[in-house]
Amino acid sequence: MASELFDRITVDPGKRSGKPCIRGLRITVSDVLEYLASGMSEAEILADFPELTSEDIRACLVFAAERERRLLGSVA
Repeated sequence: MASELFDRITVDPGKRSGKPCIRGLRITVSDVLEYLASGMSEAEILADFPELTSEDIRACLVFAAERERRLLGSVA
C-alpha cells in the first residue's frame, strides 16, 4: 500500500521548480504538509482542492516519513 501511495508523488523539473508534486498536478507535497501543519483538516484541504483525494494526502505523509527516515539514516 505504501508503495502505491508513494507512486502518486511525481517530480518534473519543469513544474514547480522540480519540487515533488501530487500526480503531476501543481500542488506540492510541501503545500499539503504546510496546510496540515497550519491546522487544516483533511476535509478542508479536499474541499479547497477538489482534484485531490484522501490517498493523495496520505501519499504526502508517506513521502515525508520516507524522506525523514533517509535523512536520519544518512546522519547515523
